[in-house]
Amino acid sequence: MAKLKIKKGDTVKIIAGDDKGKTGKVLQVLPKENKVIVEGCKVAKKAVKPTEENTKGGHVNKEMPIDVSNVKKVEA
Repeated sequence: MAKLKIKKGDTVKIIAGDDKGKTGKVLQVLPKENKVIVEGCKVAKKAVKPTEENTKGGHVNKEMPIDVSNVKKVEA
């Protein structure tokens, strides 16, 4: 497994996929899966069951992981 050059907090640009051209901050790095989670990119709607904090339940927007080969580090 190669060492990732992208760290949490870095600004990256999406170079492939549906969100191509967008930039955002890395929220989380998943080195075992070779993926990163970027703020505001690859957002999916997830259904949430009612809980004590959220009595109604409903839908929540959640960022999904993107393969590290589809992002490029941007110099700030």
